[in-house]
Amino acid sequence: MAIDIHAHYVPRQLLSRIEKSGREIGVTLQRSASNEPGVAFHYGFATRPLFAKLVEDAASRRESLDRQGVDRQLVATWPDLYGYGLDASSCDHWHRMLNDTLVEWCLDNRDRFSFVCSAPLVNLERAVTELERSVGLGAIAVMVPANIEGRNIGECELDPFWQKVEALGLPVILHPVLVETAPRTARFGLRQIAQYTFDTTVGFGSLVFSGILDRFPDLRLVLSHGGGTFPYLVGRFDLVSSRGNAKAQGIVSRERPSAYAARVNYDTIVHSPKVLRFLADQVGFGQLLLGSDESFPPADMDPVGSLRAAGFSAMQIEQITDANPRRVFSRLAG
Repeated sequence: MAIDIHAHYVPRQLLSRIEKSGREIGVTLQRSASNEPGVAFHYGFATRPLFAKLVEDAASRRESLDRQGVDRQLVATWPDLYGYGLDASSCDHWHRMLNDTLVEWCLDNRDRFSFVCSAPLVNLERAVTELERSVGLGAIAVMVPANIEGRNIGECELDPFWQKVEALGLPVILHPVLVETAPRTARFGLRQIAQYTFDTTVGFGSLVFSGILDRFPDLRLVLSHGGGTFPYLVGRFDLVSSRGNAKAQGIVSRERPSAYAARVNYDTIVHSPKVLRFLADQVGFGQLLLGSDESFPPADMDPVGSLRAAGFSAMQIEQITDANPRRVFSRLAG
């Protein structure tokens, strides 16, 4: 089988639930001039209009998988929808809504799709409760943002959450999110090219240097978009951590950053055969997982073809598309 571990979907059930009861928790639908739906939060943040492929019907998504030669796709909601500016109670209700509607869609299409949950990380007790509830519903992983309302995830006090996901053996997909203005990347597509990959890099760096991977050595972490720029900058990470004033910088990790490179996993969304070969050389084939980022303009819409273009052998491709995902996402059925 070919298993795509990184994709996004927003079911129509969610839009209906927002229209029906979203206002009670500070979430409303808004329409663009061309009638595309978007989501607005009462604290001031509003998403871009939802891309057509993000809300497409199940038949269209199935056809897309068939074209790509993908047998199963893990789908998460769009992280821009996390709504972490909501108060704790509203955020809890909102993530229940996100998870309930997405798992409903996945169960209706269980032969091809698996459910990746989210959690209301603004309140640890509620986040742990929602994580356990989502696993009971069938979640096989949880996606978390590289920052929470502009604060690096490794600097947030989330140890009870990390402890719970480690105990559950639930993989964590680290994904970039942009809920703040970034004027310098507003033009030329630089937000998609650089800002999001930068966010993954900084988020992972904060997890390493704050000691999260030391305190939770069995954490199954997956980095989006080939790890952002971390694999390319790992030498610079090592240099700064060894030459700088670690104590003044708040660095408490036990090892150099490069020691953690092969302890985490990376999706294959890098859009270049040469870069993909470099990533495999840097971290090992055992750490690579097939990904597409389907629903968004920068998605890799031929992820298996990208592995072939990189010159990987049939055995290596089988490892990346099937064996590695089954090892990391142990709740995968079939």
